[in-house]
Amino acid sequence: MENKVKNILVSVLFCLFIVGGAVFCLVKPADDYSLSERRELKKFPKITWASVVDTSWMSSFEDYTLDQFPLRDTFRQLKAFTHYYAFAQKDNNDIYLVGDQVSKLEAPLKENEVLHAAGRFEAMYNKFFADTDAKLYYSIIPDKNYFLAEQNGYPALDYDKMLALMDENLTHFTYIDIFDQLTIDNYYNTDTHWKQETLGDVVETLGEGMGILPYLDDSYTANTHTPFYGVYAGQASLPVAPDTLTYLTNELFDGCTVTNFETGKTMPMYDLDKLNSPDPYEAYLGGPLSLVTIENPNAQTDRELVLFRDSFGSSITPLLVSAYAKITLVDIRYIQPEFLPRFVDLTTADDVLFLYSTLVLNNASTLK
Repeated sequence: MENKVKNILVSVLFCLFIVGGAVFCLVKPADDYSLSERRELKKFPKITWASVVDTSWMSSFEDYTLDQFPLRDTFRQLKAFTHYYAFAQKDNNDIYLVGDQVSKLEAPLKENEVLHAAGRFEAMYNKFFADTDAKLYYSIIPDKNYFLAEQNGYPALDYDKMLALMDENLTHFTYIDIFDQLTIDNYYNTDTHWKQETLGDVVETLGEGMGILPYLDDSYTANTHTPFYGVYAGQASLPVAPDTLTYLTNELFDGCTVTNFETGKTMPMYDLDKLNSPDPYEAYLGGPLSLVTIENPNAQTDRELVLFRDSFGSSITPLLVSAYAKITLVDIRYIQPEFLPRFVDLTTADDVLFLYSTLVLNNASTLK
């Protein structure tokens, strides 16, 4: 009799859980955005006869239910704890921890992607700089896995092969090696990116390679923002200690004119409003913008730099401003290169630097 009551009670509780969960799903307002994952969540898909017949509606509905599941972040955290600590797995959805560092696996090397990147860079040379006196350089930023993955038993990119592929296919560029100027301490614990305040050696190496070292300013005031939770903090679904984001300023920046060509308006060197956004790193030069110019009437030279870059370039560019009268930043992940002449004249550049992380080079299909 006691077992029968116990079985009935378990069955009732199970039914209440199932029914309650279903009701909760129906009445719960759909969330628009996941702060922890920094992405928009799926909305209820529109029902059409065609989408039902080809089963695409069912797939979209499944994505919607996964994104809008009640207590979703709680279950994500439970899953992460189970993976890391109950089952002693080394990663959860490719996110792994080494001490205080959180990183995401990036392997294996995708040779076709790297070759695509080299082809795009060569195309930029042929389109804009082949008939000019501009000096062309490229430099590659290692991602955090270069310092963490293989050393801790995780799969890693073949970085030597990547460098060799770029060297073999960039025939009009001079390579500036910054790998030896970086350690894991140059990177945020919870984010992909490097820390601006630690880039002195990198700036010096780039300055020496491009012949502008005597004109670089190294006197800055450090300003801090905390807590800073990078992109990996939410993806890890574990309690991690926050970073401190530091941005460097000096009086020279006050005289610069920074233009965002997406809006056609000027903006500050640092968009401090974004320190309180889901991604505070976007405070550096406004984040992932396709085309930006920095004009510096107080530069120590009249030289112009064109910098093709990814998001890493946002934080290092202010440290190059003192050496150039004009810097044009181009992110060809967000703008078709053939559109550039409508807005800027790249042919007046004295120096051209392609500065990209290994993460972008290994996923270079994002480059237009």
